Amino acid sequence: MYQLEKPIYFYLLSTILVFIVIFLMVFLWKKHTQRKFAHDIALNKITPDRSFFKSWFKLIILLLAITSLVIALVNPKIGTKIETVTREGVDVVFALDVSKSMLAEDIAPNRIDKSKQLITQIINSLGGDRVGIIGYAGSAFPQVPITTDFSTTKLFLNSMNTDMVSSQGTAITEAIKMAGTYYNNEDQVNKVLFIISDGEDHEGNISEIVNEAANSGIRIYTIGVGTKAGGPIPVKKNGILQYYKRDQKNQQVITKLDIKKLTDIATKGNGEYVDGSNTSEVIEQVTKILGGMNQKEFEAKQFTDFKDRFQWFLGVSIFLLVFELVLLERKTAWIKKLNLFNED
Repeated sequence: MYQLEKPIYFYLLSTILVFIVIFLMVFLWKKHTQRKFAHDIALNKITPDRSFFKSWFKLIILLLAITSLVIALVNPKIGTKIETVTREGVDVVFALDVSKSMLAEDIAPNRIDKSKQLITQIINSLGGDRVGIIGYAGSAFPQVPITTDFSTTKLFLNSMNTDMVSSQGTAITEAIKMAGTYYNNEDQVNKVLFIISDGEDHEGNISEIVNEAANSGIRIYTIGVGTKAGGPIPVKKNGILQYYKRDQKNQQVITKLDIKKLTDIATKGNGEYVDGSNTSEVIEQVTKILGGMNQKEFEAKQFTDFKDRFQWFLGVSIFLLVFELVLLERKTAWIKKLNLFNED
C-alpha cells in the first residue's frame, strides 16, 4: 500500500513537454545553420565525431532525471506493516432515491444533488462508523458495500444519477430488503438505515417490509428532500432545459414532498423523520441520533508505519543529472571500435 504526500507536484511533469519543444527547436536551428556552410556529406567529413544518437540520448536522460525529481517532490510513502485496528461505531446505510422526481428544482440545486450533499456532509461528520450506499428507483441496486473507506464511498456517491435505473417508480421495499444484507452480524443492535427521498410513488407493501426490518434490529430514519409546494420535473440535454415532464393527459407533472408517507415509514421503523432542507440542522440531528446509539466494536485491517521513499527518486535524479553532464555529444572511442554500422 502506498500514499502520495503531495500529488500536486505531478503538474511539474508538464515541463517535460517544454524541454522536448526547446530541444527540437534548437536541433532544427542547428540543422538549418549547418546547411548554410556545407552539405551533410561534407559535414560528416569535417566533424567525424559528431553523434546524432548522443544528443537524443542526453535528452532522454535529462527527462528521466526530471521525472525522478518530480516523484521525489511528491514523496511516495509505502506501508511497511499491516495492523488490525479495533474501531467503535455504527453501521450506517444510506438508501438514495434516484427516480426522475428527484430532478425537481424546488430545492437548490435539485433534489438529487441536495441529497448527495447531505449524505456527503453526514459522512464527513462520522468517526469510526462504517457506511454503505444503496440506490433505488424502479428497482434497488448496491452502490457501495459496508466499508470504512469514506473517500471511495463519496467518490461512488458523486457518480449516482437518475439515469442509473431504466425502470421508473420508487421500489423502497427492495431497498429496505437489500439494506438487511449489508449488516454482517445478526447480533448487531446498531443497524441504521437512512432513506433519502421525496416520498413520492412508493410501491409495494411498505408496512410489512418495514416491520420485518424493525424486527431484525434495523432502525429506519427518513430524510425528506423537496417542498410541499413541489415543482415540475425538468428534462435536460447537455445541461440545457428541453421541456418539463407531462402526464398522459399532457398536463405538466408537479412532484411534491410527501412528509406524511416518510414520517409513517420512519415511525414504523423505530426511527424518525428528518427535514432535509437545512444541511446544518440535518447534520446536527443525525449526529445526535448516532451519538445516542450503542457503539459496536469491529476490526479493520489497515497499513501502518508508512515510510518516505523520496530519497530513492532523488538519488536517481542526481545520478542521471551528473551522468548527463559528463556524457559528451561526440562519438567515443569505444563506440567507434564497435563499428556498429560497418563504417570504414
